[in-house]
Amino acid sequence: LTQGMVVAPTFYRHTSKGYQWFNVKDIETVEKDGETVYLYKGDGEPVVYDGIQKMGKSKNNGVDPEEIVNKYGADVSRLFMMFTSPPEQSLEWSSAGLEGAERFLKRVWNFAYDNQDVLKGDALDVSAIEDKKAKEIRREIHGELKKALYDYDRFHFNTVVSANMIILNALNKLGDSADHNAVKQEGYKIMLRLLSPIVPHLIHTIWSSIYGDDILNYDLPAVDENALVADEIKYMVQVNGKLRGEIMVPAESAKEAIEKMALENENAQKFIDGKAIARVIVVPNRLVNIVVK
Repeated sequence: LTQGMVVAPTFYRHTSKGYQWFNVKDIETVEKDGETVYLYKGDGEPVVYDGIQKMGKSKNNGVDPEEIVNKYGADVSRLFMMFTSPPEQSLEWSSAGLEGAERFLKRVWNFAYDNQDVLKGDALDVSAIEDKKAKEIRREIHGELKKALYDYDRFHFNTVVSANMIILNALNKLGDSADHNAVKQEGYKIMLRLLSPIVPHLIHTIWSSIYGDDILNYDLPAVDENALVADEIKYMVQVNGKLRGEIMVPAESAKEAIEKMALENENAQKFIDGKAIARVIVVPNRLVNIVVK
């Protein structure tokens, strides 16, 4: 598997000897009179921006891999390249992208540091949780895991990384109760095992520090299909096709019960009071449309 074309910004000046090309690291961007101006740091004079083009020596828009690894580390570099675009598309090199990748990995590390007592503690039974929010977050985590495993099979590593960002955001919404801590334990392990092929060095360090063994002994995590089953389903409530509210419906509710809840919705009632109800259309697991005359 190879990445598509790697591209980067190009800048030049036209001199008596021809074109002089400048590397983006030597360029300063400023706003002047409402316009973006590019200045060469060496003399403070303007240069011409020539767009995003294929990296190469001829236009001096390449990057030194050793310099990047020395500054950010191999894991940040790998994460940035895998996250920025799918392999069949061009990858636009960006210092801001590298910094974003670095911030994400710091958040992964900080979660372990802030929750080390929970993560290193006795294993909690995640299958026995009752807390509604904990169940919702666990369902979200396993939903993202399912997507990530599918994307690994397709070599779409960018969306694997996206899934892990969503998982980390979900984990940070958890509190300190036993049910929430059970989801933290399971969810963080899932994230580490998903990230291990992409950022192996950091994940190996975190895993061995918390769990005392080698993450290479473990396969990618498996989805718990039971975690994906919702206790409640959100339905949008429409009146004549326009969104007027929403309801949370127990997952096993009959059609008649769903219709009744939609008709009793406070916001929807503002638009149906005094009108004749022609019919109520229930689209399973999605919406209820109340047709009035």
